[in-house]
Amino acid sequence: MNNEELKDKLDELANWFTKRKGSIVAFSGGIDSALVLFLARKFQGKENAIGVISNSESLKQRDFNEAQAFCAQFDIHLEVIKTKELEDERYNQNPVDRCFYCKSHLFQDLNEFSKQYPGFDVLSGTNIDDLGDYRPGINAANQERVLSPLADCALTKEALRQIAKHFGLPNWNKPASPCLSSRIPYNQSVTAEKLKQVELSEDILNSYGFEDVRVRHYGLIGRIEVKPADFSKLRMVEKEVIEKIKALGFQDCEIDEEGLVSGKLNRAINK
Repeated sequence: MNNEELKDKLDELANWFTKRKGSIVAFSGGIDSALVLFLARKFQGKENAIGVISNSESLKQRDFNEAQAFCAQFDIHLEVIKTKELEDERYNQNPVDRCFYCKSHLFQDLNEFSKQYPGFDVLSGTNIDDLGDYRPGINAANQERVLSPLADCALTKEALRQIAKHFGLPNWNKPASPCLSSRIPYNQSVTAEKLKQVELSEDILNSYGFEDVRVRHYGLIGRIEVKPADFSKLRMVEKEVIEKIKALGFQDCEIDEEGLVSGKLNRAINK
């Protein structure tokens, strides 16, 4: 995106936000929703831009902490709620449309929350690239009348990162951090215990300097995914990393030789 294209997109975004009264932003700490929240704060003002994050079991504590720090840095009003998707059998039985039930809980809670702010829209961080992916949560957003400024303004993931970098957002190049439930194969139950095992396993890898990682939870086996470029580095600490992850309750732990593939478990849907 050159400077002229950047200016045109910023003008389009400014127009999108300024013609609306205010925003309730579904904030996860990721770059997409972070940019939406930052732009709402910039174009609508502090009193009219409310970030809301659900500190549920499927959100990493690290992401929650970074979300709080982001709002403190940019003087953004942040509210914390706790959605209860784990109490919903339609969610914790982990069907292929699990994400729909998760987002339904979130957006219903945000619509209820928005009653405190009449006229404010509930917003998500959905971008134009997401619309071509398998994302049942988008159907939930549509049902709950949630708006998506990045998609409306045709922003790709790459373009929104460039805009975030332009504004100096600290997480502009942060790797995607999907909810922890996405590490559990479909039709295997989602439990708080499994989610904590995954989170702590990935924390171990992060502590060794691996930033973009997944640890898939295959029942008694944990499977590590890192970028292929990081394989040689991982091999150097493989034994100690595997022992630490096994200590979290896995009978075994192995390295996925294919490497990190975002959304890998969605392949089961295509089959």
